[in-house]
Amino acid sequence: MNARKWFLIVVLVLALPGLLFAKDNRPKKKKKKKDDIEAIGERDVDGKVNFYSLEKEIALGKSYADEVERTSKMVRDPIISEYVNRIGQNLVRNSDAKVPFQFKVVDNDAVNAFALPGGFIFVNTGLLVKAETESEVAGVLAHEIAHVAARHGTRQATRGQLANLGIIPLVILTGGWTGFGIQQAAAFAIPATFLQFSKSMEAEADYLGVQYLYKAGYDPIAFVDFFEKLQTMEKTKPGALAQVFRSHPLTDDRIARTQKEIDRILPAKPEYVVDRSEFLDVKERFLHLARLEREEKPVRRRGPILRRGGGTISTDPIEASDEPVEDSEEDERPKLKRK
Repeated sequence: MNARKWFLIVVLVLALPGLLFAKDNRPKKKKKKKDDIEAIGERDVDGKVNFYSLEKEIALGKSYADEVERTSKMVRDPIISEYVNRIGQNLVRNSDAKVPFQFKVVDNDAVNAFALPGGFIFVNTGLLVKAETESEVAGVLAHEIAHVAARHGTRQATRGQLANLGIIPLVILTGGWTGFGIQQAAAFAIPATFLQFSKSMEAEADYLGVQYLYKAGYDPIAFVDFFEKLQTMEKTKPGALAQVFRSHPLTDDRIARTQKEIDRILPAKPEYVVDRSEFLDVKERFLHLARLEREEKPVRRRGPILRRGGGTISTDPIEASDEPVEDSEEDERPKLKRK
């Protein structure tokens, strides 16, 4: 081997460590903070322009929440309420929210949940009954928590005030997704601007909600699965769902976009929480309580209730008859006849 070859070998051996361990000084593409799952809880996702302080937002939300409870049939069962609250609080701990949350259950067959400003979330029993797994319920709650974390209610109200001042065009507020907010607001005397969200805000709630679901340990695919089920239900049984899912359309594009975001930003985990036996127990408990309530309702009887002699009350229905009623000394009860 000549001197030239030896020289090249020596140079290669000396340069090899540097080649193996050298730092890559090329500029790296900066990861968007909203894509960073590890930064959840330290991120600011609540927008830039908002006329409402957090304190004012909480007070505002509480006043409307009190109105909802006053005008709705609430589920007071401690086991059902505690279960829903526990799912919600676990998601809140794994979110960007900066306010305390309250979760309440409304006895309503509509498949729905909605959030008020300041951390007040209401879940319909229809959602609990229709969902097949705990992760599906958690996916809907994560979406509503995202609305609160991003302060969509008060941001939307701020846009409305700016639009009234002529600073931004009103068209920004009407993304075609406002029907549910208007109906819900009318039902509870809540200004529509706090419940109707633009298309971009709904997309942001989907995006953040999937992250919170994943961070809390749930299978994020449940988010997509449940909305696909609702989409199918709406096609096969129009009108079976709450207005929210008709005015906030579960489009193929929206579902596909969420699926792509799951694949893009969420690293795969060896295992996820999909369901717990407790979910079925809670669902069965509610259905059992609902059956008991129906059975305990007094049966409405036809006809007047007459007081018998001796102070007793007859609850037997009195059927009117065309036949003449004969007088009897032994029977002094009132006698009915048609006019």
